[in-house]
Formats: sequence, structure tokens, C-alpha cells
Amino acid sequence: MQGDELTNTGEQSEEAEREAAKQRLLAQAEAERVPVEDTTRAVPDRRWRRDR
Repeated sequence: MQGDELTNTGEQSEEAEREAAKQRLLAQAEAERVPVEDTTRAVPDRRWRRDR
């Protein structure tokens, strides 16, 4: 039984590490996120109209 407990503890530890890594990635992505209002909008090129 003691071997099973160690395996379970190891699995719980790995799960906790995975969850912590996931939270760090989500926090980093949120910190680097650019709000829609700050993105560059495409401006139509109207130079062809000046040539007329």
C-alpha cells in the first residue's frame, strides 16, 4: 500500500505543477494581450483616385 501512496502523491504533485504552469501561461498571455482598441486598423489606399 505504501508504494501506491507514493505514486498517488507523485501524481498529485505533477498535477499541481501542471496546473501552476497553466496558470503562469494564462497570466503571461493576459499580460501580453493587446486590447482591440489598440490594434492598427487597415487604411484603404486611395492613391489611385489622385491619378485621375
